[in-house]
Amino acid sequence: MSALAPRIIAVDFETANEERGSACSVGLAFIEGGRVVRVEERLIRPKTMRFSSFNIAIHGIRPEDVEDAGEFPEVMDEFADDFAGAMMIAHNAAFDFSVWRASADLYQQLYPSFSYACSVKLAQKAWPHLPSHRLNVLANYLGLSFRHHNAAEDADICARAVIAMLEHKQAESVEELAALLDLSIGRLFPGGYQSCSFRRPGKAKPAIPVSVAV
Repeated sequence: MSALAPRIIAVDFETANEERGSACSVGLAFIEGGRVVRVEERLIRPKTMRFSSFNIAIHGIRPEDVEDAGEFPEVMDEFADDFAGAMMIAHNAAFDFSVWRASADLYQQLYPSFSYACSVKLAQKAWPHLPSHRLNVLANYLGLSFRHHNAAEDADICARAVIAMLEHKQAESVEELAALLDLSIGRLFPGGYQSCSFRRPGKAKPAIPVSVAV
């Protein structure tokens, strides 16, 4: 990948309940020079502290685990400089970036500015022969082992899958990879967002504006 390419960061959220604004954990994997150079995980104290048994069974995070954790703004502000202008990726971006938006809305915060891509959609086009494109299937395909539904490990596998796809398609950047696979890049910005989706000839997906009370 070109040294001039924007930083690439994979992100994964776990939530306390069915509400998108209930993030209780975030994992981040940073890609530089075609490899993962840093993986971070932070617990998040949800504003309501309501944990559902269903979600606990998935990720194992309980209310007592996040009692002393920062809330969403504090946790994400730690990485604000990393996010600015980055290319973000997530495995099922529609979920993870809706968690980000809902959490920002809950605290009446403006969205950060960055582009993003969905590694599920990229994998569907890059490796159409696979029976599924879930993270565990991709990890097995790439010969990697991990603990599913741990935010840091999910972000790490997401990042490594994107690196493998870049190499497979000989692409220099996520933007180039997306273009080769007919995927439009999504965007998050203070005035709204534009989703990441497969291109349809002659049709561009409009940005969705939002209003935030500040």
